[in-house]
Amino acid sequence: MIEKQFKVIADTGIHARPATMLVQAAGKFDSEIHLEYKGKKVNLKSIMGVMSLGIGKGSDITITVDGKDEEAALNSIIETLHKEELAE
Repeated sequence: MIEKQFKVIADTGIHARPATMLVQAAGKFDSEIHLEYKGKKVNLKSIMGVMSLGIGKGSDITITVDGKDEEAALNSIIETLHKEELAE
């Protein structure tokens, strides 16, 4: 299992479009991938779960990945977060 913390830098936070992009990136992998915010942990492959967190700019989030392709999965999510200028 690996995890990494990020700070959300997007002015709009992680709303519908960015959440969809993250869910699509996570869905390509077999590993279990979770997003944690303010003590709540949701499956990053669930758009409803991600949207339910209401993550705004300046929020600290943690991505946890566990499985056989965890490194590739985390790298893909990091790439999406940076490419879309969502978090650092």
